[in-house]
Amino acid sequence: MRIRKVLFLVFTSLLVGFMISKPVLSMTEEEKWTQFKDAGITLQFITEDTPANGAIISLLPEFEERTGIKVEVTRANVSDVVTKLMLDLGSGTSGFDILYSPRWQVLPAFSDVLVDVRKFQEDPDLPHLPMDEFFESHLIATSFYVDKERQIGVPHDTSTMTWFYRKDIFDKYRDQFMAEKGYDWTPGPNITWDQYLEIAQWINENVSEVNYGAGHMAKQWNSIYCDFSNVFWAFGARGFENPETESYGVIFPGRCLWDSPEAIEAAKFYKKLITEVAHPASVGWDWASLGEAFSKGDEIAMCFNWQDYMMTFDDPIRSKVAGKVEAALMPKGKDGRSHNYYSGTGLTISGYLPEERQKAAWLFVVWQADIPVQKEIFKMGSTPVRKSAYEDPEVKQWIEEGTYPGAKIAPVMLKAWEPENIEFVEAKIPMFVETMIIQYTHLSYMVEGKETPEEAMKKIVEEVNKATGYTKLIEEQSRQ
Repeated sequence: MRIRKVLFLVFTSLLVGFMISKPVLSMTEEEKWTQFKDAGITLQFITEDTPANGAIISLLPEFEERTGIKVEVTRANVSDVVTKLMLDLGSGTSGFDILYSPRWQVLPAFSDVLVDVRKFQEDPDLPHLPMDEFFESHLIATSFYVDKERQIGVPHDTSTMTWFYRKDIFDKYRDQFMAEKGYDWTPGPNITWDQYLEIAQWINENVSEVNYGAGHMAKQWNSIYCDFSNVFWAFGARGFENPETESYGVIFPGRCLWDSPEAIEAAKFYKKLITEVAHPASVGWDWASLGEAFSKGDEIAMCFNWQDYMMTFDDPIRSKVAGKVEAALMPKGKDGRSHNYYSGTGLTISGYLPEERQKAAWLFVVWQADIPVQKEIFKMGSTPVRKSAYEDPEVKQWIEEGTYPGAKIAPVMLKAWEPENIEFVEAKIPMFVETMIIQYTHLSYMVEGKETPEEAMKKIVEEVNKATGYTKLIEEQSRQ
């Protein structure tokens, strides 16, 4: 009996061990996408009103059919999106699940309550994203804050400042301009900023089709900050001592460098450009009103604006210059490089959500980055975030033929995103909004004649250093 009992215990132990160690099969690919089909989930997605999101929203029925998950979308301009997110996340709860998170405002303020998406990448029962499919600089800028091991977002859109110009005008007057000035004036990185100013002035004096050669977004708002940044970088200026303020972001950026000789030279140039050469209405234009002015056809021949505006300029219903507009890289800086302002944004997931909703939100994030959705973004007039979207045979044909506005502008964007050409918002720091307000306020005072360039740059440095805590740090060090 004792032998039987021992054998029974041994057999039972082996059986239990086998059952415990038996591998658990992960879900099939289909099951990963349908696991919430009967859960009755409706996700709330808050986003800026962009062409990329227009493409995604047009395809939402496909996502719902595939997953059973509904998505309700709140679309607004970027300022309203940021305000809503600050209030929502700041309340300690979340009315939104999927967040369009501007990296210079939302990431520094709430990085600790945004989900580290690596946990979804490591979950065998969820679909995954090949992160090497994103442009590295976009990934760093939109998806990390300070901690390089904690990924809190996924690249979502690719807003990039682009030089738009009237090809019909530049073709018509090319020979005349070259005879007078001695160089080909076709926009692109072969043109210096001094030449850009000269070209704009020449159009003012010689071209009857438009009132002015160039228009700018010099309104006292985020727009003048962006517009001036194009010149600022090109003249060799940098924002802060700590270079990672422009990529991963930092808690403390060090001293503000806006009073450097390069920054002051850039300010002098910008003031001359806005007050003596550009369309006088530039001081009241943001990117939307600048886009409208260019679309009118008789106001300006050139502008710098976000690449998404190609969709507007190429639309015969909304634009009188449809079929006449080309895009180019930004002018050449003092260092011989073209400096192209990238302002893309990532999607993040609120950490206040229950685990099931987080996973459902992740399904949406993966789906919107899938190639069929990315290809739709070309059709809507923008440029997608996945590298392989540009290698798709159909897309290559679109690019070659200029079939859609997004495809038409894609070659310029791919050049703009090369490491030697791309630039970022200069300060991914907790106090960015406060410092930006300081900067655009004094830039406006400068173009209005209330301050000289030297005064404006000096006051910016004084006030920004106080805002970041640099002034207090130096005072404390001096007392030690």
